[in-house]
Amino acid sequence: MIYVGLDGTRKGWVAVRLDGSTRELCFYSGIAGLLRQKFDRARVDMPIGLPDAGERACDLAARTMLKPHASRVFTGARRGLWDFPSHAAANHALRARGEAAVSIQLWHLGKKICELDALMTPRLQAKIREAHPELVFLRLNGGVPLPSKHTEHGLRLRHKLLRAAGFRELDRWLMVGRKGMGATPDDILDACALAVAARDLDSRRVLPRGRASKDARGLKMQIWY
Repeated sequence: MIYVGLDGTRKGWVAVRLDGSTRELCFYSGIAGLLRQKFDRARVDMPIGLPDAGERACDLAARTMLKPHASRVFTGARRGLWDFPSHAAANHALRARGEAAVSIQLWHLGKKICELDALMTPRLQAKIREAHPELVFLRLNGGVPLPSKHTEHGLRLRHKLLRAAGFRELDRWLMVGRKGMGATPDDILDACALAVAARDLDSRRVLPRGRASKDARGLKMQIWY
């Protein structure tokens, strides 16, 4: 079985592939690069399944699970959001419809979200599913909330958890990552966590619990960890 964790970077995508005892760090300029590779299960930290309006139940459940760090999950991704010319214009339209505004962080993910959405089908979703690295790290840390990944302590703790999960190549990968595709240390650590989610498939580790809602294209809106 080949498992892949995929995270967006400033210039593309960083992927961690697990093939038996072999581990590999890869970079793709577009997510279609993943589809040209052989794999059995992949997990990606981008929304899959977009409603036409409102917030996804899986995002709200993830925010609850991550308290007191709920803001690590961005809410409000929906199909058509990035048809607006700017973040301000999108929020103006949402407020006029009585809906909550979206964060600038989510807005800046629009290109990646739309790229993934354009490729996804219900059949492909059997292999590529949405996951959230912060939920994976929370699980690996025994349910104890972690400090921010943007702090030295937070990075060290995530590094330690991943080494305990079998990643011996991290120091080398972190050096390589700075030279390729604009991958930051937290991008690579997140990709590793997503590969763990792909490897450790468990039907109990998905949000929301129970039956998942589907969007207008038949894509399930759920987050695995």
